[in-house]
Amino acid sequence: MITAWIGSISLLFVAVLYILLAFGLPYGDFAMGGKYTVMPVSLRIACSISVLIQVAAMIFLLQTGQIVSISFIAPIAREVCYVFAVYLFFNTVMNFFSRSKKEKLVMTPLSLLTAICFLITALNG
Repeated sequence: MITAWIGSISLLFVAVLYILLAFGLPYGDFAMGGKYTVMPVSLRIACSISVLIQVAAMIFLLQTGQIVSISFIAPIAREVCYVFAVYLFFNTVMNFFSRSKKEKLVMTPLSLLTAICFLITALNG
């Protein structure tokens, strides 16, 4: 299903950003309200945890879209996609109201696109 691919690719972009943030690169304007250009250590840890969650989300999305087959997550994959869709819709609103112009312009549409992909994949999965 194409929406699973699109959503996974958009999550991959976000995961790469958060990996860069976790390593201390100066891309903080795109994340977490844009308060820090370089994330402090505590937020670098949060970025690392976020990457793990994003990878898990990709796996559930690809499972629901029938691109991969992982039997032990199959029974809950569709419901998890609904949860991520709702979370990402809320995240879209939060990004829209961010003080960071970069986060607002880049992450808001990316979050909305990903939320729509999760929703459509869950509805059709």
